Amino acid sequence: MDNMDIKKLLGRRIKEIRMNKGLTQEKLAELIGVGERNLSKIECGNNFVTSETLSKILSALNIEPFELFNFKHLDDINELKKELVDAINSERIDIRKLYQFYMTIKFSEKVLLV
Repeated sequence: MDNMDIKKLLGRRIKEIRMNKGLTQEKLAELIGVGERNLSKIECGNNFVTSETLSKILSALNIEPFELFNFKHLDDINELKKELVDAINSERIDIRKLYQFYMTIKFSEKVLLV
């Protein structure tokens, strides 16, 4: 991960989760009691959230704090591949569980395409 500052990382993550949950900026702003323009500034990394707003975001998105502050997936794709391959080769992860997870995702994608 590059040295992007925490405001930008957090804003990017809020936007990512909001979109994955099918919420518009307008709807999330309404749910947390801020203006849409303020939410836009948060998502762009221009403004930082207060603890009160952060709590409201977590509640509105129905997520735990660790989910919001998980930025690892933003790393370079080659770094992520290397980490996965290393974990598989060193048997730090259960290959069968990983395969089940992969098949679940693969099946889900097929269902969504239908």
